[in-house]
Amino acid sequence: MIQRFLALPRRPTESFFLWGPRQTGKSSLLRLSYPEAVWIDLLNTDVFIRYSQSPKLLREELLAAPPGQLVVLDEIQKVPALLDEVHWLIENRRQVFGLCGSSARKVRRGHANLLGGRAVRFELFGFVSAELRPDFDLARMINHGYLPRHYLSSTPEKLLRSYVNDYLKEEIAAEGLVRNLPSFANFLDAASLSDTQLVSYITVARECGVSAPTAKEYFQILVDTLLGRYLPAYTRRPKRRVIQSPKFYFADVGVVNLLAKRGKMQPGSELFGKAFENWVFHELKAYSHYSEIFYDLSYWRLASGIEVDFIVGSMQAAIEVKAAARVNSEHLRSLRELAKEHKQLQTRILVCLEERPRRTEDGIDILPASRFAELLWSGRLVQ
Repeated sequence: MIQRFLALPRRPTESFFLWGPRQTGKSSLLRLSYPEAVWIDLLNTDVFIRYSQSPKLLREELLAAPPGQLVVLDEIQKVPALLDEVHWLIENRRQVFGLCGSSARKVRRGHANLLGGRAVRFELFGFVSAELRPDFDLARMINHGYLPRHYLSSTPEKLLRSYVNDYLKEEIAAEGLVRNLPSFANFLDAASLSDTQLVSYITVARECGVSAPTAKEYFQILVDTLLGRYLPAYTRRPKRRVIQSPKFYFADVGVVNLLAKRGKMQPGSELFGKAFENWVFHELKAYSHYSEIFYDLSYWRLASGIEVDFIVGSMQAAIEVKAAARVNSEHLRSLRELAKEHKQLQTRILVCLEERPRRTEDGIDILPASRFAELLWSGRLVQ
């Protein structure tokens, strides 16, 4: 069994949310961590109908049960009204809950403030490199994606197609997040081509036949259901004109591969390079959460087009990503331009496909993907 790196409290004394995209393994992690917990699975149709018709049953049943046990509510976004009962039980009975879900969007719309800070937040990502050592396979992860079932499968295409059709399209529509399923399906295809790119709502809207405000709302649905994230631009103290539009990254590169019809990708191709950048973002974001450092991530881009892929914090580190087997001076140009703009920058890293790490005379660390991952998860790359 692959051990996940998210450290949930052994004996929770306060309620918590566990968020994450579908099929990241949230339920499995909770069952493994808390085998004695009272479990309420809202994906079970009978359970869903029962509590959606009468949310107060939760309060009545727990008042009749022995105190002290953790209660897990799986897929809490299915019945947001239960959070009123959860709130009451936390306040009046000191009941501790594990609240698991894949979409805070429906919860926000159905209940104010997600318990007003009465529950801490955890987030589970797909597989990261450190969880798969010593057998981590970069090419497999980039082609299969990060979701556990897909990564481990020898034939992930059918699983990915089912995931896209049954969840990204049908279930999002069934939960009332979109009204027009065909236009949302077209949006997903168009948005997949924008992965790792600057967001242009007008361009995506034109390609999928909706208005720009609708395209923007669709992107927000992906963010709220944890299926994608914006990466903001770094705009502090610019000496030259910088781009301020955000970039967008899907949470799982396997989903992008299917939607964009990439097929199997080999190192050296342009598509592999885009997927490689998505992977580096995935690792950086997951480490930020699992380590509880919660550093800010951004990118830096001049109006001239010179760009550095990732800025950590307030210029603590700058990371450029190139899926190149041999790095040359042109690959290092953006990091050197950034250093001219921000003198306080000390750590500059280029993640690549070279076999051995090296350092340039002006202090840029050129790291193979495996070395980058090792340094990141050992806490030696980003403090």
